[in-house]
Amino acid sequence: MSKTNLATQFSNIFGRAPEIVTRAPGRIEFIGNHTDYNGGTVLGASIDRGVAVALARRTDGKRNFHSTYTHQTVTLTAGEPAKQSGDSSWTNYPLGVLAALPHFGLSVIEGFDYLADSDLPTGAGLSSSAAIELASALAFLGATGQTADRETVVKIGKHAENHFVGVPCGILDQGVSGFGKSGHLVFIDCAGPRFATVPMPAGASFWIFNTHTKHALVDGLYEARHRECMTAARALGVKWLVEVTPEALLAAQAKIEPTAFKRARHVVEEIARVAETVDALKTGNIDKVGSLLTASHRSSQRLFENSTAELDFLVDTLVASPGVYGARLTGGGFGGAVMALAGAGFGAAQAEAVAAAYAAKFGARPDILPMGTGDGAVVL
Repeated sequence: MSKTNLATQFSNIFGRAPEIVTRAPGRIEFIGNHTDYNGGTVLGASIDRGVAVALARRTDGKRNFHSTYTHQTVTLTAGEPAKQSGDSSWTNYPLGVLAALPHFGLSVIEGFDYLADSDLPTGAGLSSSAAIELASALAFLGATGQTADRETVVKIGKHAENHFVGVPCGILDQGVSGFGKSGHLVFIDCAGPRFATVPMPAGASFWIFNTHTKHALVDGLYEARHRECMTAARALGVKWLVEVTPEALLAAQAKIEPTAFKRARHVVEEIARVAETVDALKTGNIDKVGSLLTASHRSSQRLFENSTAELDFLVDTLVASPGVYGARLTGGGFGGAVMALAGAGFGAAQAEAVAAAYAAKFGARPDILPMGTGDGAVVL
């Protein structure tokens, strides 16, 4: 996805060169599962794969969206901001960004030709949605000569996701895609929000195993978990679950509906795990980091119930493999992918053995995706 290659594709489709090319990375949720919209803390990593956008302005008010995934052009006008469906639904991400811009005092580009390309695997929980939102925001701003600081660009992406696309996510995905730094993890205090980076342990690597499974009605399940967390917060008399300690939550268990209590316990204890992970990273205790990652998955499995049999099998198999420090589901759950944090003793041969064991049990082979860290959203 080099600038030159994308510009060539753009010229082949639209018959002219793009005015601006941008790129934003996907992300790995390292630890902090469903903590972001509860005002908590989270660690993520921007990766060396992402979404690139090329754009050139038009004077006739037409908006031509082309994706290398669909190989089709969706043509709208500036007066058609309505949410799209079917094969055109991917345009809701850039359309959501356009709809968000005025909320931040920024003007909206009217007509344009737009090309999106990606080397992110779909359905792997690597947040292609945040990547396309941030790449689109930088392209729309750059083409109109506007600037915004990095935090505002991140908030524009989150606004698009929440209010146009309709997913009640927190700021994790957009924050990591925006503030990523090669060789580092991104720490986000979501209540601020406040962003910082923490160095990755030397010699550690990420391995993603994408199951290509996805629970039916996954969006509804995500919304249900969000609602259950808010129910618990109201019962506790707080705005966000981050305001509650694990001890206070256990003491108030009788006040909370049992399912909502389980969700809240996962979130409150997960926030504590994030803090422990940051401390372990700072002292170089990678074994401790790995045990916290696996503990996070067990909590997702038993308390938040956003895991699946496929994800659980991968975690079980990975943590029993030499060279793996820990493993957990990454992303919203209900299918998708597992992330393993591994050292030099875990390589392609060991990853293939894990995939083979999975295939023997489930009849399909997961994708194996070794991942490196990468920098955040940028104009190329």
